[in-house]
Amino acid sequence: MSEFTSFDPYELPQKERHGYLLTAVAPRPIAFASTVDAEGNVNLSPFSYFNVFSTNPPIVVFSPTRRGRDNTTKDTHNNLLQIKETVISIVNYPMVEQMSLSSTAYDKGVNEFMKAGFSQIPSDKVKPPRVGEAPVSFECVVDDMIELGDEGGAGTLVVCRVVQIHLRNEYLDEEGKLDPLKLNLVGRMGGIWYTKTNQESMFEIPKPLRKKGIGVDQLPEAIRNSAVLTGNNLGRLANIEQLPSEEEVKSTLVETNLNRSLEKLSQLPENEQLPSRHFLAKEVLEAGDLMGAWAVLLS
Repeated sequence: MSEFTSFDPYELPQKERHGYLLTAVAPRPIAFASTVDAEGNVNLSPFSYFNVFSTNPPIVVFSPTRRGRDNTTKDTHNNLLQIKETVISIVNYPMVEQMSLSSTAYDKGVNEFMKAGFSQIPSDKVKPPRVGEAPVSFECVVDDMIELGDEGGAGTLVVCRVVQIHLRNEYLDEEGKLDPLKLNLVGRMGGIWYTKTNQESMFEIPKPLRKKGIGVDQLPEAIRNSAVLTGNNLGRLANIEQLPSEEEVKSTLVETNLNRSLEKLSQLPENEQLPSRHFLAKEVLEAGDLMGAWAVLLS
């Protein structure tokens, strides 16, 4: 039996294709977009086809889609054809339920700010207001709208150039930078599922920006083919410029007091020593000690 289920996306009904794509490509940040029409009527609606694509110039892109049931376009899309300005507010956990409520298909002219209970704050440089409760808001002018299709489910890429940024001070750190732990952002998953990025769900990975890791292909064969170490473990181990020297291994074992653990492993039956060593290295590595893990593996 094959390990994979494969199919041509065009052989699926649009609704089923939608489900696979949106469940697989996740979590997705949410563009909480406010717009106005030519008469000044305000609309507020969330879109999870959204991301930042450039910082110079500062560009964010989101995509309202045609309704699958009747192929109509949404108020956001229609408003942007009239007034090419929007404010994109970022959604975090304290406002996620109100955000969801605002996605209700209210009649045209109904102000979702009022329906969802958000504060409507005038913008500095564009006509649409911003969400006062949002941790971050981007005032934008629309540089382009690219229609991707003319049938239900087709999106329109709205290319937005940021002209003003608003940050709520409570989400800044001591240096005036946005603090990811304070932000508590949410992401859209498939179906009715969301995720939140609090401290328990966040983790750090050292970036190989100024150095070249040796790569998984250069790991010793016994490590590279380990039945214990995961792909993530190998990736972290391979993010090192060169293998530690014998002196570095010895000093690390002394500093970390790992010698005692290795002495216990040496008393195991010979066929259990290597996998046990790998389990110990995995534990040390996942605790954040790269050199300690290498010392266990190379001692």
